[in-house]
Amino acid sequence: MTQSQKHALIVGASRGLGLGLVETFLARGWRVTATQRRPSPALAGLGSEALRVETADIDDDPGVTALHDRLASERFDLIFVVAGVATLAHDPAHAVPRDVAAQVYLTNAISPIRFAEAFLDRLVPGGSIALMSSILGSVGLNETGGWETYRASKAALNTLARSFEIRHRAENVSVLILHPGWVRTEMGGAEADIDVATSVTGLADVIGAQLGRPGAHYLDYRGETLAW
Repeated sequence: MTQSQKHALIVGASRGLGLGLVETFLARGWRVTATQRRPSPALAGLGSEALRVETADIDDDPGVTALHDRLASERFDLIFVVAGVATLAHDPAHAVPRDVAAQVYLTNAISPIRFAEAFLDRLVPGGSIALMSSILGSVGLNETGGWETYRASKAALNTLARSFEIRHRAENVSVLILHPGWVRTEMGGAEADIDVATSVTGLADVIGAQLGRPGAHYLDYRGETLAW
């Protein structure tokens, strides 16, 4: 790695947006460490010398600790937690089994913040923590309903991300809370507005423009600020 080469940790990169972000940052000359929950042929197939692949599940605290130890010598300009779930997202909250709703909340809100806390000491000065949120996490913009437990989990993530930034404000921590757009992925569905390439190109541009900016910033893939 050259002294000027930036290094990204992309968490949840086996497919979809995470995989697209890995490809995009590699193409832009970054070094990338990518995590997968289980072996990903697509990720392995990238075959770049600038790519390191690790296996970890953000819901597994011992696994996250082990990853932190394995990456003891690494420092990152960007730590981007992409991983998330949308289990039974189309069912109203009262119809979702309690254990399923609880797991959506843990995976989408609690685990990303726990990961950010665990890896904050791996962030270089002038770097950013990024968290994959959604416009559906905006309480103010919720005028259509639907996706109730998913919406709630992303709204919780947004709130926790702001609290995380406030807790570390004396350290000038940069937290980017990002909406990728409605993307044609397994989660977004075939009717979504944009493809993965459009989303990840926009996200990478936004990150490049905002990298290291202190505070908590809720932005979409075009760089527009979203209402909380």
